[in-house]
Amino acid sequence: MNTPPPEVTLVEAHRVWCDGSTDIRSGARYRPAALGHPKVFLEIDEHGYVDCGYCDRRFILRGGPAEGVDQASLADISEGGDPGHA
Repeated sequence: MNTPPPEVTLVEAHRVWCDGSTDIRSGARYRPAALGHPKVFLEIDEHGYVDCGYCDRRFILRGGPAEGVDQASLADISEGGDPGHA
């Protein structure tokens, strides 16, 4: 049994980036530099999603094959990963 990702973000583009802190919290006192990881760029392929290798945030292409699917049923595919070997 797979574990669902800790966070899922729906996106409009195939190319996305993640720094581990964007969109987690907001407010006047929020300081994103205290959180996160190095900024990485990720590419969503034909599976319709990609996982960040640092924080496991999943990016799902809106209207793609992974939207509306039980996320725990999908393999963890970080950039460069192969779901056939997960």
